[in-house]
Amino acid sequence: MKEQRFHFCPQCGGELGCRLMGERERLVCNKCTRVMYENPIVGVAAIVRENNKILLGRRSVDASYPGLWCIPCGYVEYDEDVRDAVRREFLEETGLVIETGQVYAVLSNFHNPSVHTIGVWFEAAVVGGTLRPGDDLDQVAYFSLDDIPQLAFPTDVQVVNMLLQDDANKD
Repeated sequence: MKEQRFHFCPQCGGELGCRLMGERERLVCNKCTRVMYENPIVGVAAIVRENNKILLGRRSVDASYPGLWCIPCGYVEYDEDVRDAVRREFLEETGLVIETGQVYAVLSNFHNPSVHTIGVWFEAAVVGGTLRPGDDLDQVAYFSLDDIPQLAFPTDVQVVNMLLQDDANKD
């Protein structure tokens, strides 16, 4: 089994042990038998394009991966719809109000060994606000897809490559 990250049950405080359940090993409380599932966290991002450029944000010194760029993104709160989350996060990160379109991509993020996330990238259009960096970003700017700065997240690289391929197929 991989390294055990949790040792005590969140329900009763009992010690967690490893048990084979089906084809997977799972953490199970030795006291109350609750199964401790380690599920991924959901992240959202908005792809905003203008004049054949994509809006990116540079991660601030207080954020993870400082100085690297990303498609503006964030996490879905427990009681939040994914579309509400992407609108909220985009406003917090860029100062822009967006209208979400179709889901463009859904990818697993394995770049951070301590947190497995599922990312959902939405196509989006700006409908208001003023462009300014916020929260985890210290700069926001539009870039041509063939002149992208170093990106923080490997999945953003995948999305940019998908966009480049889609653009090439349109020609």
